[in-house]
Amino acid sequence: MTRARHSMQSLLRFALVLLLAVGIALAGSHGGVHYLGWPVFALCAALAFAVQWLAFVPAYLRQTEKFYDLTGSATYLAVVWLAVGLGGATDIRSLLLAACISLWALRLGSFLFRRIHQDQGDSRFDKIKPDASRFLFTWTLQGLWVVITASCALAAITSGSEQSLGALGLMGTALWGAGFLIEVLADRQKRIFRQAQGSEQFINTGLWARSRHPNYFGEIVLWCGIALIAVPALSGWQWLTLISPVFVFLLLTRVSGVPLLERKADQRWGENPDYQRYKAKTPALVPLLRRPADEQRLP
Repeated sequence: MTRARHSMQSLLRFALVLLLAVGIALAGSHGGVHYLGWPVFALCAALAFAVQWLAFVPAYLRQTEKFYDLTGSATYLAVVWLAVGLGGATDIRSLLLAACISLWALRLGSFLFRRIHQDQGDSRFDKIKPDASRFLFTWTLQGLWVVITASCALAAITSGSEQSLGALGLMGTALWGAGFLIEVLADRQKRIFRQAQGSEQFINTGLWARSRHPNYFGEIVLWCGIALIAVPALSGWQWLTLISPVFVFLLLTRVSGVPLLERKADQRWGENPDYQRYKAKTPALVPLLRRPADEQRLP
């Protein structure tokens, strides 16, 4: 009975994920361009899941998660450029959206790939990998992550609209640039700190003196920028794809990002008075604008 219930729960989770993906694909495809009779947006969504399921096979057979993040980044590259190619998009907005997502994916994917190899794995997958259905579900979730986060960009690229970039587009580009810079700088500062201090010390310098999770703040900001760039090209049901930055915000602040790392930090340094002071004076996400008086400099 327990096994049957577990199987049913797994099927329901898969069904829910695929239902959400289909809903986003239908909304994003509304009024968009077609290729051989198929909405290009829907083809991009299908590709996102196909890549994950193909990658799952060798990952499960080798019991490794070491190319999970790299596959995710490669999927972003594949879907945005498939949208550009099949949609025949040559306007500045479409190419800018594809370029911004590509630069972000290449940078973050290579960063996470190096990190997981240096760490020799990701402990979050230890209990998941032996269970084929659970491990497959994590890859399926990554497909949904790609589809939802890239949805407004994909909708704009495949909309067939060729409006000028305009003020919103310029504002979105600046916002994306600011978020990208914050994320890159935060990741670099943490890497330098870890090399100098090891993993047993918590970082409280640089951007990390202003926010406990500045990299996630940058991630949220850059996807808000992508949404702003895309807005003028959207119409009808495509407006639903603006769930993209909301989804990123909720996932990083309520599900897997901040809550997970906060729990791990509390377990490791919860009894440390210095950490308690740092946590009390430093916001979890949005950085302080004023430089803390006692901020230390990175070595």
